[in-house]
Amino acid sequence: MAISGPKKTVLTTVGVVTVMASLGFASVPLYDLFCRVTGFGGVTQEADAASDEILDETIKVRFDASLDRNMPWEFKPMQREMELRIGETGLAFYEAYNPTDRPVAGSASYNVYPYEAGGFFTKIDCFCFEEQVLQPGERVEMPVTFYVDPEMVEDRDAKYVQTITLGYTFYEIDLPDRQAALETDGTKDVN
Repeated sequence: MAISGPKKTVLTTVGVVTVMASLGFASVPLYDLFCRVTGFGGVTQEADAASDEILDETIKVRFDASLDRNMPWEFKPMQREMELRIGETGLAFYEAYNPTDRPVAGSASYNVYPYEAGGFFTKIDCFCFEEQVLQPGERVEMPVTFYVDPEMVEDRDAKYVQTITLGYTFYEIDLPDRQAALETDGTKDVN
């Protein structure tokens, strides 16, 4: 039995909409996975320990900081750049200050430029792995421990990179206690 006319058109349309919606929902996690595996878009790698190999070649790492326009903190790198050997573990600090009269929670996103170096820039420990909460008037130093993977010198594009820029942008997020209070208030029984 063949489907014809308006029924076929409706079924085709529903099928196309279903496929497109599925691709829309799957695109974000698949793109994130692609970026983490390839380093595309300046996404860095993560490691539990330092590199096993340190080369005689050096590379400059520059540090950049910015804030979302709604983030009330002050945020800056404590050093503008450092030079280290490829594979050597580096330790850099960023400073954040909350000049407001209320606690402010923040989360940092990061990127590496040029993009070819993203897959070789490896973070061992970073403040960006956790949300940060600063009390009114609080100033903190936040470390990032990293190395540049020695395999970079073998990559056809990344081997020409002489300077890498690591940038962070802080965004304000809801405080965990405030979010829990909102969720609890929404589930209270009213008698």
